[in-house]
Amino acid sequence: MSNLVGLDEVKAVYNGAEGDLWELIMGHQIHIGGFRSSMDLSERAGLAGAKHGVDLCCCNGAGMRFLVRFRNVQKMTGVDAAKTVIDRGRDRCFEEELDKQIEFVHSDVTHSSLPDNYTDFVWGEDAWCYVVDKPALIREAARIVKPGGKIAFTDWVLGNVSMSDDEIRRYLSFMKFPNVESLEGYPKLLEASGCEVIEASDTGRFDPYVDLYLDMVDKQLTYDALRILNFDTAMLGAVAGEMKFLGELARAGKIAQGRFVARKKG
Repeated sequence: MSNLVGLDEVKAVYNGAEGDLWELIMGHQIHIGGFRSSMDLSERAGLAGAKHGVDLCCCNGAGMRFLVRFRNVQKMTGVDAAKTVIDRGRDRCFEEELDKQIEFVHSDVTHSSLPDNYTDFVWGEDAWCYVVDKPALIREAARIVKPGGKIAFTDWVLGNVSMSDDEIRRYLSFMKFPNVESLEGYPKLLEASGCEVIEASDTGRFDPYVDLYLDMVDKQLTYDALRILNFDTAMLGAVAGEMKFLGELARAGKIAQGRFVARKKG
């Protein structure tokens, strides 16, 4: 399932107002479930106390700050193609006095230029849906992780119920996704890249959290959202309508937040 969206369009999202709007309603951790989702994924992957991790599509570095602060990971390297969020992430790491443990690399995650067998684990949270070439992304994750190391990520994936062509176009267009994988697709890519899949599951968080975000904007953050959108009430109404559409897709079993944990063989 693909759309005519490339890296330039994705970078524009997170270099502009759309990225600010997502951060307003989802917080620094711009993924479904926030802190709870991060803790759940890290525990399932057994990452507490790891020496070094790489966050592919690290955005503003919130996931790395979580891992360093709450999971005692000694060092993190984040890779992202959007300069605005990289700059913001560096500033936030400095403000939180974590800049000595966290570094950022401004690069395409499908060819990060990091060394082979570089890290103890690779991390991602609801961001790999923005990557055009997902097989290349998984190959890169497997290349840079050490043998025996983990690849742990969540992502927006296809559910078990098929979407119509119109639903697919609307979904991809609103989210600026070039394509999305499925719960079954990611394990196949991981296995093809020499990894043993430990978990591939639906977190069940999608639709209740979309309802939460809509409620927050409706009951508390309306002005803040309008400020980001240059006080365009029609645009805010359109965004809210598309968010409701996402919730409908999730309740129908057509989209989900997938959780994946794999180990590199060897």
